[in-house]
Amino acid sequence: MTSSIPERLLFVQHGWADTNGAMARLGRRVAPANTKIIAPNLGWWRTWLRLEPLVQDVETIATQTISEHPQLPMRVVGHSMGGLIWLEVLYRHPEWWPRVESFVLVGSPVGGSDVCRMMDPLEVGLGIARDLGKNRRSIASAIAAQVPTLSIASNTDGGSDGLIMLGATQFDYAHHVVLPNIVHSAQRHDEAIDQAIREFWQSPRQPLAVQPSPELEIIQRLQAVPGMTDAHRRDFEKAKVALSFDSGLTLRLWKNPARVDHVFLACPQGQCLYSGFVGWIHAGALRQTLREIQSEFAGKVTGMA
Repeated sequence: MTSSIPERLLFVQHGWADTNGAMARLGRRVAPANTKIIAPNLGWWRTWLRLEPLVQDVETIATQTISEHPQLPMRVVGHSMGGLIWLEVLYRHPEWWPRVESFVLVGSPVGGSDVCRMMDPLEVGLGIARDLGKNRRSIASAIAAQVPTLSIASNTDGGSDGLIMLGATQFDYAHHVVLPNIVHSAQRHDEAIDQAIREFWQSPRQPLAVQPSPELEIIQRLQAVPGMTDAHRRDFEKAKVALSFDSGLTLRLWKNPARVDHVFLACPQGQCLYSGFVGWIHAGALRQTLREIQSEFAGKVTGMA
């Protein structure tokens, strides 16, 4: 709640096809006493156009608020596109990072929205799809390495919240929580989401260490392919093994009916560890990366379809 002398700032940001009402209420539910809540309303229609004007609006509001309260720590919660907006804002202002006690993203497609990539397969810049399909893992990881960061996702169908893929919410150094049976639009209202935020705030958090492993190296190589977007795991069983590693890991490939290339990494027990796809214009880059993996893991990998 808010007093005349706030002890901290809490920025809460709505996402695509939304206004600030639900996020303002979320802020009031989770905020500790004496918190000044800032919930910018970016306009429902404007969220369908371009991201940059929205980022600039939030940046302006945040800059003014922070200048008015130069000694106060700050927390940030962003839902869906709201989390992406704050990724962009924070990345432009590393001088704010020491003041950020917590950065929470709820259902945010940090790795890029698969729906938006499919809406704009040739990257011609179709509305907000161009911006929401972008992979922001590099800037998210840079922030999470310095700022206590939590990414909350929910799983309603074995791989997504009905809109955002689980894999798209994951990035290095961040803490991750996956909650069951909360559809994307309901995340702003759900008590389990509120509780996950409160629990993250209850004790100091440090960035999670990244443990090197062969599977992580391969996943990072795949994520670096231009246009690579996290995919649902429902099609994993349709894929055929393209590369087999001595460790038991396998890379598998599948084309959907639209001839879009999908790639999956499976553990030795045959369970899916990663799933992604590239559009038509990036199919060559994927195959080049697979050839590089085959070459660099010479002696540890056999075969490529």
